[in-house]
Amino acid sequence: MSVSALSVQTEEQQQHKLFCFMGSNIRNEQYVIFLYYQAFTLITLSFLPPLSPPVGVVQPTLTVLPPSREELQQGSATLVCLASGGRPSTWSLGWKVGGSSSSSGVSNSPEVLGSDGRYSWSSTLSLPADQWKKAGSVVCEASLNGQSPVTQPLDPDSCSQ
Repeated sequence: MSVSALSVQTEEQQQHKLFCFMGSNIRNEQYVIFLYYQAFTLITLSFLPPLSPPVGVVQPTLTVLPPSREELQQGSATLVCLASGGRPSTWSLGWKVGGSSSSSGVSNSPEVLGSDGRYSWSSTLSLPADQWKKAGSVVCEASLNGQSPVTQPLDPDSCSQ
């Protein structure tokens, strides 16, 4: 817990003090309490709810959406990876096709902050339909420095074509 104090003297020579207490509760939520004193009498007590979500790393949940049957019939395949509920905002999404990293045909969206203090992202991978069918597996991977990657595979053979 940290404490800050501010002392102000008015023209009437009255002493005013503002104390600010900052700390965390047992759920690791941050809080602030303001105490305002005038001539050593408590005038105002203010309690602010948590300022920010708990600090820490939360792995996102990944969902991979396969290409549509119609798109495959037209010769292309677009896969979408949705990542949700992660923290911090610096998780990055990538793709592996047939075991090799792929950056060609990849488009990543910027992160979106949810009301719960967690982030969501999306990434699309565009491939020719024949490459998708021959890939063996396609994997969406969320990575963050110092953390084990989160992966979600999608097997082209398991998708109806």
